[in-house]
Amino acid sequence: MSRPHDGYHSFPPFGNPFRIIFPKGSNLPPKLLTLQNSFEQTLADNLRKLKPKEISDILSLSWMRHAMESLSETHTNIKILLNDLELPVSEWDENWINMYFDDSLKLLDICIGLSSELSRLDQSQLLLKYVLYVMDCSGKFPSSKQIKRARGYLHDWMQQLDSRSPKFENCPAILQGLARTLCLAKVKNSAKGKVLMRAFYAVKVETIFVCGVILAALSGCSKPLIDLHISESFLWSKVFNDLQADVNEKIRGLLSSEKVVLLKELEAVDTCAKKLYDLSSGIDDLEDIVRHRDDDNHEEAMTLEKSISQEERERWQKPVSDLADSAKKLADGIDLLSEQSRDFFKIVLTGRDTLLCKLRESDVTQEYRVHKSTK
Repeated sequence: MSRPHDGYHSFPPFGNPFRIIFPKGSNLPPKLLTLQNSFEQTLADNLRKLKPKEISDILSLSWMRHAMESLSETHTNIKILLNDLELPVSEWDENWINMYFDDSLKLLDICIGLSSELSRLDQSQLLLKYVLYVMDCSGKFPSSKQIKRARGYLHDWMQQLDSRSPKFENCPAILQGLARTLCLAKVKNSAKGKVLMRAFYAVKVETIFVCGVILAALSGCSKPLIDLHISESFLWSKVFNDLQADVNEKIRGLLSSEKVVLLKELEAVDTCAKKLYDLSSGIDDLEDIVRHRDDDNHEEAMTLEKSISQEERERWQKPVSDLADSAKKLADGIDLLSEQSRDFFKIVLTGRDTLLCKLRESDVTQEYRVHKSTK
C-alpha cells in the first residue's frame, strides 16, 4: 500500500472526468464503436505484456525498453485512429488542440531529460573501458602503476552512481504537471470527438504510468510514481489497474529499504567493480615484498616478482572477466533504451509537426473560401 510521502497520487483531484467524456445517454454509430473498441483492446493487450515475470525485472533497462516500445506503439496507433476517424482539424475544438500541444511539449522535455541521463551513464562507461583495457590478463600483466590508475578509475565510476543529469532531475515535476491535466475538456455534439478524447485519455494514462516507472527506476526513488484511479468504463481499465497496482507496489517495496537499489544491469556492474577494486588494493603488498629484497639478490627478487605475477594473473582473470561481461550487458541495455527513447521522441515530434501543418492548411483553405465568397 502506498504511503503519503511516496509521491503524487490520485489524479485528477476534482470532478469526474468520465462524466465529461461520456455524457449520459450518448451512443456511438457501429463504425465508430468498432474503431474505439479496436484501439482499446489493442492497448489492453499491450499493457498485459508489460507485467513483469519477476520483481527484479521491473528495475531493469530491458523492461524499460519494452515499456517505451509499447508506449511508442500506442502513440502510433492513435495516429492511425485519427486517420480512420476522418475528423478534419477544422472540426477540432480549440481546447483539444491546446491540450495536445501542451502534453506533447511536456513529453518532449521528459524525453530530453531521459536521453541526457542515459548519455551520462553511457559516458561513464569510458572509465570501465580503460579499467578493462589495463586489466586485460591475456597479454603482459599490468604494472603496479597501471593497476593503481585503474583502481582510481574504478573509484571514480562508483562515485558517479549517486549523481544524476540536471535535465533528468526536472522530469518528475514535468510528469506531475502532465498528470494534473488528465481531466479532459468537454466534447460537444461530436461522436468522433468523443472517441478521439477517449483515446487521448488512454494514451495519456499509459504515458504517465510508463514515464513514472522509468523515472523511479533510474533515480532510485519512488517519488516519480503516480497512482491513477481509472474508471471501469474502458476495455483496458482492469488490465491497467492491476498492472499499476502490482508494479508500483513492488517498486515502492524495493526502494523503501535502507539499501541503495540500482538498476539490475547497473547493480551487476557495481558488484563486479567493487570486487576488482578490493582486489587491486593488494598491489601495495606485492610492491613491498619486491622492494625489500636484498639488492645483491636481484635475480631472486625478479624470480619472486615473476612468480607472484603468474599467481596474480590467475586471481585477476575471473573478476576482470565478470566485469567485462556485466559492463557489456549494461552498455547494450543503455544503447537499446536510448534508441527506443529517440524513436519515441521522433513519434511525438512528428505528431506535433503534422498537426501544425494541418492547422496551416486549414487556415489557408478558410481564407480562400472567405476570399471567394466576397467576390
